[in-house]
Amino acid sequence: MASLITCPHCGVRPKEEFSIRGDASPVRPAPGAPDNAWNAYVFLRDNPKGRIMEHWHHSAGCRRWLVVERGNAASHEVYSVTDASGYAREAAR
Repeated sequence: MASLITCPHCGVRPKEEFSIRGDASPVRPAPGAPDNAWNAYVFLRDNPKGRIMEHWHHSAGCRRWLVVERGNAASHEVYSVTDASGYAREAAR
């Protein structure tokens, strides 16, 4: 059985239509931030167990960026899918 993702714009679609960018939690440093802040942003990532928020691109559909909350690596269960622009606005508050 194929894994399915519910795109908020296109509805239920197979996961093969999406590409994963990675963890959605890092916050981009300010343009004038020191080199060590940029190094941490670009290269250092946690690998937590449990739920994780990730950026996914619906490359074979609406071409929108989404934030997908999914479970552990064994089940790949998807808990929620939101548009990335809405997620960014909420994170900025």
